[in-house]
Amino acid sequence: MPAIPSLGGLRGRSNGRAKSVPERPLPVPLSAYVVDCAVYVDGKRLPGRWTHAEAIKEVRKRHAGFVWIGLHEPDAVQIQGIAETFGLHELAVEDALEAHQRPKLERYDDTLFMVLKTVRYVEHESPATANEIVETGELMAFLGRDFVITVRHGNHSGLARLRRELDQDPERLELGPSAVLHAIADHVVDHYLDVTTAIESDIDEMETHVFAPRSKVSAEQIYFMKREVLELRRAVMPLGTPLQRLAEGYTRLIPDEVRSYFRDVSDHLTTVAERVANFDELLTTLVDATLAKITLQQNTDMRKITAWAAIIAVPTALAGIYGMNFDYMPELHWRFGYPLAMTIIFGVCILLYRIFRKNRWL
Repeated sequence: MPAIPSLGGLRGRSNGRAKSVPERPLPVPLSAYVVDCAVYVDGKRLPGRWTHAEAIKEVRKRHAGFVWIGLHEPDAVQIQGIAETFGLHELAVEDALEAHQRPKLERYDDTLFMVLKTVRYVEHESPATANEIVETGELMAFLGRDFVITVRHGNHSGLARLRRELDQDPERLELGPSAVLHAIADHVVDHYLDVTTAIESDIDEMETHVFAPRSKVSAEQIYFMKREVLELRRAVMPLGTPLQRLAEGYTRLIPDEVRSYFRDVSDHLTTVAERVANFDELLTTLVDATLAKITLQQNTDMRKITAWAAIIAVPTALAGIYGMNFDYMPELHWRFGYPLAMTIIFGVCILLYRIFRKNRWL
């Protein structure tokens, strides 16, 4: 695996030519990547606007409270100042910059780093015509003794509403930054439940179409639904172990009062995981049923083709025999030869048709 460049090595490159840069990155306006930076003391948000350095200085001067910083898709230069101020481990910072991480929980000295996959249900008219059903994003969280830093990737994983709800619940915020981490995990898992409920309706609709007579649902459409469920599965399944570790006292950063809340989130995730597993099994069954239905339809079509071929063979045989150029053939110059031949043709064809209809070949 190639070595990952350090944060400093990501600066000062343009068109493949190195150029001199200052030792410290130039300051970046907060609005460019910092969604919000707040200081909470005794569960209440302090008024005013804060930079990350001022916020943590205020908390540590008071020896109380914590800082919550929300970032949206920062780059290496933007996050470097925050990483240095809060003492974030460089490996965790590199993971936070890169999207497409698996849900996980890692401990670096006195800091926790957690990755969660966010999901969103994409509205559509029908699962049989949809181009996308599940959209995923990522949410990373750094948890320390007096801070929590969230890094978002994706446009649907915003935490503004969750932050407003927590601002109105100071008793919950008095538990410290771990309460924020629990609220984020609970928020993400609740969205899992909403998405699985919507997907369940889609699968029920698809199941109805599959078993309906003369339905037009193809195996490709069911495979597409399986891929979307697999995308959801990648977000849900790996998160079980991190939540269980947080509920079992993995670190002293999670007090006993908050562990029970993580157990509740873990129970909800188990419900989601069971649903996703059932979806996968049901879709596999629908694929098998669709393929069996296609095979049965092909057999039915072949029987119809065979029946009509047998009926057409009768006039073809008689026409072939009496179409030969021989003078001495029975009934060739007989006055009633043609009516007799046509009567035999129609009679045998009608007889074969009735036999095939009785046997449900036609």
